[in-house]
Amino acid sequence: MTSSVHILGVLLTVALLLAVSWLSGRNVRDARSFMTGGTSGTWMVGGALLGTMAGGQSTIGTAQLAFCYGLSAWWFTLGAAIGCLLLGYAYAGPLRRSGCTTLLEIVRSEYGRRAETIGSVLCMVGIFISIVSQVLSSGAMISSFFSIPMLWASIAGAVLILLLVFFGGIRSAGVSGLVKLILLYFSSLAAGAIVWHIGGGIDGLRSGVETIYQSDTLTRIGSLPDIESIHHRYGSLVARGVMKDLGGCLSLVLGVVSTQTYAQCIWSASTTRHARRGALICAFSLPLIGAACTLVGIYMRGHYITADEWAAMQQAGETLPDGIGIIENSAQAFPAFILGHLPSWLGGIMLGTLLINILGCGSGLSLGAATILVRDVYGNLTRKASQWSQLAETRLSIVIILVVAVVCAMMWNNSFINDLGFLSLGLRAVSILFPLSLALWMPKRFAASRILTAMPVGVAAMLAAKTLSMPGDAVYYGLAVELSYILIPTGKKAAKQ
Repeated sequence: MTSSVHILGVLLTVALLLAVSWLSGRNVRDARSFMTGGTSGTWMVGGALLGTMAGGQSTIGTAQLAFCYGLSAWWFTLGAAIGCLLLGYAYAGPLRRSGCTTLLEIVRSEYGRRAETIGSVLCMVGIFISIVSQVLSSGAMISSFFSIPMLWASIAGAVLILLLVFFGGIRSAGVSGLVKLILLYFSSLAAGAIVWHIGGGIDGLRSGVETIYQSDTLTRIGSLPDIESIHHRYGSLVARGVMKDLGGCLSLVLGVVSTQTYAQCIWSASTTRHARRGALICAFSLPLIGAACTLVGIYMRGHYITADEWAAMQQAGETLPDGIGIIENSAQAFPAFILGHLPSWLGGIMLGTLLINILGCGSGLSLGAATILVRDVYGNLTRKASQWSQLAETRLSIVIILVVAVVCAMMWNNSFINDLGFLSLGLRAVSILFPLSLALWMPKRFAASRILTAMPVGVAAMLAAKTLSMPGDAVYYGLAVELSYILIPTGKKAAKQ
């Protein structure tokens, strides 16, 4: 049950972050400083990366997936960490030497404006899906705090995302991300330590999960007929299948490299060395946060069932075992743990921190999407605007993006948070990873016409594989089809369009 102490902790924590964002954004004077900063040190870069990666998917989504599948939920933050290392140590130097401010500008310099526009539209779809997931996450949190309808809670979340990034741009994301780094570590590691203590370590967590599946109804719903299958489901990193879980990891790794938001953090660094060290800080932080959230999800599975599961048990004539609670759905695993198992003052700070994570991630993604829209789409349809015009256009684009995101969040209200995350990052990777990488390391080797077709063909293949529920992960099919199309011999020399 949410108390006044919980609500006070949430409000104070969010107010702190908004104040830091406003103070850090006072020196923004033009579009370039709003979009890329250019003066950030190591910790600022690490804070910006963590602030945009450790959102609803890395925290609430990871606990939700662990509630259903155990240890394999860790792949989300493991994949993001590996992708962060790849971005910092393989791509940071070439990206900064390019002299560009968006990934699609690099593609344009090699393959022409049409390639930039196509890639922009495809990337926007992927990033937008992640923005919707952040609006959904923030709406769920706010709805549970204040007992208001999901629509109004989602609108409130979108407004807070807007305020967070509106005045400070990427520098705001960096400073607030640094504050989040401290709060998030305090919250997630405290939660992990408490779970370890009250759950009785590995043996206690395993025993709890075994106990919950003594119900015939839950065993049938979960397709877990024996102890061995339960241990495999909750104790294996590949519980959903090797190809499925590794495919999700691959989507994270390549999606991080292919995302404008994370590249902006690299460009915001004062030097390449600072960019790489900032990426290392983020890569070290994410798996620890993910591990703590995974422990919370597994603990909650051993002590709670969902409302749908309880309805099925009632229909089968079963009673609720002693000591077992009920949550509305698996997405409530982390918030329910905080409200039910922690002191109110600590719970308030942790709830506020979780909300901050979601808002920070949403603000960073919104900024990245708006930058692509202004620089790579709108910029190709009109004459070059002044720096002040671009700043106004970017801010207006953020408003429009968040309004549409609220509408879509209401349409996708029953979707799993991490499902949206995997799909989003996979789409970004299939959209521009190969064109970007070839432009950086193998220029003048491939025909622009081939790239122009390969990008939408790859995305179409991925979406088709997703729709048809093909074996493994859909990202395999998208990447394979796109790369095969690019490498088909044409007998023609590459030419810019």
